[in-house]
Amino acid sequence: MRDVNITELRAHLLSYLRQVAGGEEIRVTQRGRVIARIVPEQSRQAQARSALAELSKTAWLGDIESPIADDWGVEK
Repeated sequence: MRDVNITELRAHLLSYLRQVAGGEEIRVTQRGRVIARIVPEQSRQAQARSALAELSKTAWLGDIESPIADDWGVEK
């Protein structure tokens, strides 16, 4: 991740956009404060995988097909 002053960004915008297209993230600063981030675009599939990866950190999905130990009397 790279910090770039807004004046520098204006002067060399195409160069920075090429870097973003190559996968780099750029933070835009003004007077030393971050005011924006420029990040590479992700495909919808990549966004979905990323969201699922985040959810998998907090959720647990067990075996939902196998019957549990309790007898439900289904086979009677």
